[in-house]
Amino acid sequence: MSEVHILRDVLIIFSISVLVVFVFQKLRLPAVAGFLVSGTLVGPHGLNLISDLHQVETLAEIGVVLLLFTIGLETSLSRIRASRRLLWVGGPLQILSMLSGVTLGGWLLGRSWEESVFWGLLLSLSSTAIVLKILGDRGEIDALHGQATMAILIFQDLAVVAMILLTPVLGTGSQGETGVIVETLVKSVIVVGLIVLAARVLVPHVLHLIVGTRSRELFLLSIIVLGLGTAWLTSLAGLSLALGAFIAGLVISESEYSHQALAEVIPFRDSFNSLFFVSVGMLMNPSVIFEFPILVMGMLVLVVLGKFLTGTGAVFLAGAPVSSALLTGVALAQVGEFAFILARVGQGEGLLDTQAYNIFLAVSVLSMTITPFLIQWAPRLARRTEALDRLKHWFPRRQSNASQSTKIKVKDHVIIVGYGLNGRNLARVLGDMEIPFVVLDVNPDVVQADQKGRGTILYGDGTNPRVLTQAGIIMARVLVVATSDPFGARRIVQQARQLNPTLHIVVRTRYLKELQDLQELGANDVVPEEFETSIEIFALVLRTYQTPKSMIQDKVEEIRREGYLLLRRGELPELAHHLRAGTLADVQVDTCRVENDSHVLGKPLTQLHIHGRTGASVIAITRGGVTQSNPSRDTVLEPGDVLVLLGAREQIRKAIALLVDAKM
Repeated sequence: MSEVHILRDVLIIFSISVLVVFVFQKLRLPAVAGFLVSGTLVGPHGLNLISDLHQVETLAEIGVVLLLFTIGLETSLSRIRASRRLLWVGGPLQILSMLSGVTLGGWLLGRSWEESVFWGLLLSLSSTAIVLKILGDRGEIDALHGQATMAILIFQDLAVVAMILLTPVLGTGSQGETGVIVETLVKSVIVVGLIVLAARVLVPHVLHLIVGTRSRELFLLSIIVLGLGTAWLTSLAGLSLALGAFIAGLVISESEYSHQALAEVIPFRDSFNSLFFVSVGMLMNPSVIFEFPILVMGMLVLVVLGKFLTGTGAVFLAGAPVSSALLTGVALAQVGEFAFILARVGQGEGLLDTQAYNIFLAVSVLSMTITPFLIQWAPRLARRTEALDRLKHWFPRRQSNASQSTKIKVKDHVIIVGYGLNGRNLARVLGDMEIPFVVLDVNPDVVQADQKGRGTILYGDGTNPRVLTQAGIIMARVLVVATSDPFGARRIVQQARQLNPTLHIVVRTRYLKELQDLQELGANDVVPEEFETSIEIFALVLRTYQTPKSMIQDKVEEIRREGYLLLRRGELPELAHHLRAGTLADVQVDTCRVENDSHVLGKPLTQLHIHGRTGASVIAITRGGVTQSNPSRDTVLEPGDVLVLLGAREQIRKAIALLVDAKM
């Protein structure tokens, strides 16, 4: 009948969670906090509705494994390499600074150095599951502070192995364990290296054979076996299951099947992962808070503040801007789930008595509960830190190349902030068109790797007005913000608009909800990826039905105009239609490119009779990056020419159809 009890417990957990999370969503509160509250309600210290806590914890551990597995799938080895400074500098600095502070504080309070060091180890760990879940939901994993947070969390997960091995030495005071610790660490490194090597060699071939069967069920089972199997193998080496799952996801992310694997695993991850947050909430004993209110709340404040300061300082010293360091510090300001495992080991070694263990649990769960709210509030704090940029004067080595070099001597150029996929593609096109551009990026490895490009690529933080000035913002014509950091994008737009009121600012963003804020800050054009993706999808569908290019372009134009108008101002469709039919839509400007296979190649404008046949006028032609206004009627069209058309919407549509369709 144990199976019936498990089903009953899971049903109770999900039922209560649905109600609590529904209320939290209505109040615009984070879902993670709702799961933690649900756990407190159904747990042994609440309504005591769960009969078998051990079974729930086992299911919750599967949730953590799947969470780290999917995070590994969404990451890549190249991204880890790009964040290696944050990983190997920021990670150790954060742990050592927190460990030193707690050890010193415990010693001053009269605790033994062994207990003080152990408390330092406990409190130096942050919650990988909660933080990455929240950052993922907010779309901030790819932002600089998201990368910094992930790097430090990965280092903490690696450090857990050494902490667990060190705990018996602190408990017994014996120094004879040193050889065992070193041996276990070396074995762990070797095992992980062998797993990664074997996975990179074997996994692509195995997945290729599995995909060849065209069986979705077999593919899903294979992905789960790879993830859970790798996690189990790493646990045999003394590492955590979650870290092993992350390694497995990281290896699969390098294959061409990573996107399908992620899509298959996400539903399972979300279901099991909610059990983890509920199980953490079950640990909370509210009576401890009422019994020691001052002690618990005092420790909570000290832990959150201490982790915020050490996390911020570590990331700042690792080379990140102040705003990103602050956001990372807030994200790390809680105690992690692996600290619970370490606490149980310490309790068995006599480093924690029952009362201290309960206080630790209360402080830890409370810190996890307030984390979603702190992360929501963090951008407001970061906005108020402009004055902290002055601290960079005390760190001359941290000055960007943009501020060390002479001022950029170009004008009418494009400034690209962020050199990811979007930034690289734009830079390549601008180079082909011989349009001058300057790139700013905060990743020094990216800057050094692309110094041979046709534009100027500088290391610099675009949120800093001094860096923007050195990049020639005053003389620039266009600024393109292509970063993945939503807070940084807002700050860049605000600074750029103040420095150059006539600048044309284009911002790439992930979500529609950010469009209005960016427009209010001064962006001329905002490109939400999810909106543009929807347009590209229906355009591809229409092409499969052999729809004429002119009709597709006409529909794309209509959807874009209606969509962005509604998104920016919230007008009703009737009002948008009225505006399109009114005087604002009488005169428009659009462009049409002459392709290599175009039927108008080699023909002069006078032969095409564009104005007489469509009513639209050719007011300019861009050729080789040079724009010629009022072109001569004898101008012969060449491949790559871009014609600038003026006229009513229907006239321009006909002109484009004339230039594109040979049958017109």
